[in-house]
Amino acid sequence: MTNPDERPSESHVEERASPWIAFRHRAFTVVWIATVVANVGTWMYNAASGWLMTSLNPDPLTVSLVQVAGSLPMFLFALPAGALADTVDKRRFLIGAEIVLTVVAAASAVLVWLDLVTPSILLLFTFLLGAGAAFTAPAWQSVVPQLVPKHDLAAAVASNGVGVNISRAIGPALGGVVIGGLGIAAPFWINALSNFAVIGALLWWRPPASQWSGLPPERLTGALVIGFRHARYNANLRATLIRAVAFFFFASTYWALLPLVARNQIAGGPELYGILLGAIGVGAVVGAFTLPSMKATLGSDRLVAAGTLGTALSLVLLGIARNSAIGIAACTVAGLSWIAVLASLNVSVQMSLPDWVRGRGLAMFVTVFFGAMTAGSALWGQLASALGLPTAHFIAAAGAVIGIAATWHWKLLSGAGVDLAPSMHWPAPVLAIDADGDRGPVLVTVEYRVADERRDAFLVAVRQLGQQRRRDGAYAWDVFEDAAEKGRFLETFMVTSWLEHLRQHHRVTNADRVVQDAIRAFGSASEPKVTHFIAASFGSSNELQ
Repeated sequence: MTNPDERPSESHVEERASPWIAFRHRAFTVVWIATVVANVGTWMYNAASGWLMTSLNPDPLTVSLVQVAGSLPMFLFALPAGALADTVDKRRFLIGAEIVLTVVAAASAVLVWLDLVTPSILLLFTFLLGAGAAFTAPAWQSVVPQLVPKHDLAAAVASNGVGVNISRAIGPALGGVVIGGLGIAAPFWINALSNFAVIGALLWWRPPASQWSGLPPERLTGALVIGFRHARYNANLRATLIRAVAFFFFASTYWALLPLVARNQIAGGPELYGILLGAIGVGAVVGAFTLPSMKATLGSDRLVAAGTLGTALSLVLLGIARNSAIGIAACTVAGLSWIAVLASLNVSVQMSLPDWVRGRGLAMFVTVFFGAMTAGSALWGQLASALGLPTAHFIAAAGAVIGIAATWHWKLLSGAGVDLAPSMHWPAPVLAIDADGDRGPVLVTVEYRVADERRDAFLVAVRQLGQQRRRDGAYAWDVFEDAAEKGRFLETFMVTSWLEHLRQHHRVTNADRVVQDAIRAFGSASEPKVTHFIAASFGSSNELQ
């Protein structure tokens, strides 16, 4: 029997990361094709909206606001969207959201077609479409483990990266051609129509039946609080989020300023802008197919560092670009670097999350991703207005390099191979009083007997257990030592309600069980004594008399 705490080598994990493996599963293949079609429409819209804004108002800050309007909703709405993804039927939620997105996209196409669009209207619709993407992103990422078995998850993430970047390579270039041949409104119409592909795929797909805990779903506000708490005490997730900030803040520069590089610095038209965006996609597709070998050679942390250095190089090239050849070379390097970093971060996030909080954890990643992109886009737009395009690119390149050293302490994929399946080894509590679900708070105590010579080792180990308790919903935790009796320790933790404590029973993983069993080994042969206390309910004043 394999020890659940044993971790496979990173090279073994990457052997299963070939993008082709996931296509053995029909449901994944159908959904993948549909999302590629829809993403082609999205990238055509992004290219067309950025180019349209250069005609409506060519000020660098205003042009960069298109990127801000598209990414700000991810920062604002991804967290409640992640809570929704963990508490509702994901398939039905996605179907409804995609229908609404189709209507909004069609409305924007009508306004562009009738020549009624203004900079404010364009930013508004970009924001609305971004909001729709924000509400669906955690749910989309959460369904990936339902489309493939766990051992093919890394391959599915890599395949999705290939799909996104195929659409990124095709969409912008196709958008530039369509604008030149059919007019600026055509990409907006194609974007609206492309959503029917994912709606059809979701209507066709039947997800596998999930294990029902028998407990009612979490309320939205409570789910958000628990999600924040989990992210705070999940060390693997936290490390990935820190590394993400250091990369995306500086990488946002070329996404925000590329329309101006194409139009003003290289003096090209919409076709060149589409080609530059397409070059990013081509570089990313090449990077996706070489990703397994690159990870096997460098490891995830060094690969992210190499991708960041590649991004810095592309920013320098864009700063000096005065012809299309240098611009295309810069964008190709940017695309290869982008997928190397993004795929590594995405896999690290997926590996660090148990299923019960997957939507919220991915929402944290999306929030950090687009929060950094939004803040970066606004800053680089302002710097470009004040100092010029080249200087803004050079400053961002220097910042990206500094970020590598500043965040090197936080390691990626440290959760790979950890068994995050529910252990269900906690026994059901035996109650002598009525305890409805909302009653609380609840105080849980665990009494340990530890030999005096093992005291320090026990306290080190139990601190890790405290992280687990907080990560799974406890809002307070501590351990106390009996002042009158050596070797007697009392661990305490509190949760908001009895129902929330019952949920804790379903959140404990097999990896957690290994830690808990190790702590029990510090004590005597008898099991630690577990006691549950529920906040007392006082009767009326007449009853107390």
